[in-house]
Amino acid sequence: MLRGSSASAVRAQRGALFLVGAAIICGVLTGCTAADDPADPAPRPASPTASASSPPDAQEPQLVPDGTAADNLPLFAQITAQVWGSEQRGSGRAYVDALTAAGFDRDRMQVTEDLSTVGNPAESLQFSVAWGDAECLIGQVGPSTGDPVTSVMPQLAEGRCLVGSTRPIDW
Repeated sequence: MLRGSSASAVRAQRGALFLVGAAIICGVLTGCTAADDPADPAPRPASPTASASSPPDAQEPQLVPDGTAADNLPLFAQITAQVWGSEQRGSGRAYVDALTAAGFDRDRMQVTEDLSTVGNPAESLQFSVAWGDAECLIGQVGPSTGDPVTSVMPQLAEGRCLVGSTRPIDW
């Protein structure tokens, strides 16, 4: 049983993780209903599927190492959707491995646990790639999320992207 400041820290971390998830979901909902405003510099979440207006010979998204996080969001979203559509959809490692295989830097990634503290599959998995010194590509998947959610968000303190506990990427 946790006491005093330990219990408060855990509650604060859980609350902060919930807020990050809620912010991502709100961003997606706003992106789905609002038209992109050229004066608004905030990037909109990418859809994991091609739109009906995409030309049939459109190039597949590619990693843009010298680009911005927004430049790389289409590839991040595509990989997220591919893993979500596979048998490995509930494995944080599968997202990390697929992103690494596409050229994203594993050392700049974070991922949450696959299981809850009582051993049940997580209702929501989050994973991220810190991009440059100020941005993060963030993905969220799981039964409580519905369709995969991907977004570009500002980095947190010390270059972190996700709030709360994350698991070591030590494989």
